[in-house]
Amino acid sequence: MKLYRRQLTTTQRLEVVAFLVLLAVTLLFVFNRPASHLDQVLQRGELVVAMRVSPTTYFAGPDGPTGFEYELARAFAERLGVQLRVVVPTRFDDLLSMVERGRADLGAAGITVTEARKEHLRFGPPYKQVTEQVVYRMGSENRPRSLEELNGLSLAVVAGSTHAKRLADFRADHPDLEWVEARNADTGALLRKVWHGELDLTVVDSVELASQQRFYPELRAAFDISEPADLAWAFPRRGDASLLDEARAFFEEIQGAGWMAQLKERHFGHVDVLDYVGTVTFVQQVRDRLPEYLPLFKEVARIHGMDWRLLAAISYQESHWNPRAVSPTGVRGMMMLTQNTAAQLGIENRIDARQSVMGGAEYFMSMHARIPDRIPEPDRTWLALAAYNVGFGHLEDARRITQGQGGDPDRWMDVMEHLPLLADERWHRHTRFGYARGWEPVRYVQNIRSYYDLLVWMSDGDDGRPRVQLVNRLLRVLPPGL
Repeated sequence: MKLYRRQLTTTQRLEVVAFLVLLAVTLLFVFNRPASHLDQVLQRGELVVAMRVSPTTYFAGPDGPTGFEYELARAFAERLGVQLRVVVPTRFDDLLSMVERGRADLGAAGITVTEARKEHLRFGPPYKQVTEQVVYRMGSENRPRSLEELNGLSLAVVAGSTHAKRLADFRADHPDLEWVEARNADTGALLRKVWHGELDLTVVDSVELASQQRFYPELRAAFDISEPADLAWAFPRRGDASLLDEARAFFEEIQGAGWMAQLKERHFGHVDVLDYVGTVTFVQQVRDRLPEYLPLFKEVARIHGMDWRLLAAISYQESHWNPRAVSPTGVRGMMMLTQNTAAQLGIENRIDARQSVMGGAEYFMSMHARIPDRIPEPDRTWLALAAYNVGFGHLEDARRITQGQGGDPDRWMDVMEHLPLLADERWHRHTRFGYARGWEPVRYVQNIRSYYDLLVWMSDGDDGRPRVQLVNRLLRVLPPGL
């Protein structure tokens, strides 16, 4: 039997050809479509983040890389399931161009959001606000109170920064305004120049100044030159916004979970605890007293698996490294141990420096061991410090109150807020261990955190020994009598 095959008309043939061409083009587009920004990161297996080195962003800590921006970026990379790779450009003004050209997936460096930058970059959710401040060194005669008084003073800012743009905008009304844009220096370097007296003034963000004042206590803000502005991560404007959308979801999650607030407290919550006199007194004692007891702190810390700088910071808070210190309540020695605690630890002579430091370290580590090991560091250490000061029972009372008020009893930031309630009869009468001066452990822990940071900053990277030249340089700028 002969099969009948229908003949297509010319028009129908053209329609079939057109359909096949369209199908081929569609398939070609689908299978050759460029991967989204997010997909590129996932396929690569790493998130490349441009940062700058500073105490507020990214730096080498005692246990490895750390910093507010670093921890934030690392958490984002972990959420994506990729490795974090940090790139630090030689010059700050290269950082944003790296992001713009796609050499970095994003910039996380305390970047101020401006309308001019929005023309070339996309920005993530704001996470902090700052003001731009003119900075001088206290004790000098170079404190200006207005833009008009900047004339005749040496002023430098980081090239490519919002501060340089701000000064350029001011020049329309202040044509005599002069400054230098430093291309091979960051804000930290310029602040050090002001502190050394090599430069009269610089301009930095308020959060940067607050963080650096722990190390350079003579630095002061003369006046603000801006309204509060947002800080945010920067993303490339070219291409899609898939990675930015993922970052938005990430920020929403950590804000809702309270992790962002915890991270801010961890890095910025204690930076303004010490005043000027407290800071310079500590530096003096690092020079005058610490060298005598440094071998002891190192030996005892090694025995107990501690960082010697934490042990030294505890001892300074307790006694200012005075082995014969005595308080009106009867505690005494380098670690200010009570008679009962000393007896429990087998200490016969509390004013013997070695016995006191050994006992204090053992007692602190016992408090640390009683804090649940589910609590991550550094919160576990901070809670242990509070227990060392106020007693483990009172700390547990405060943690119960914290939980009852909807806070997290495993988070120092939340417990710190509720510890002072132990002095309030409306609260302590319902606790197991009763009244305690709950504000004291808060101040105690925050002070130790500041002393520890200073010791880390002043320590040599190789053997942990305080850098003599740096300490002496700090002391040379102190006013007489301090």
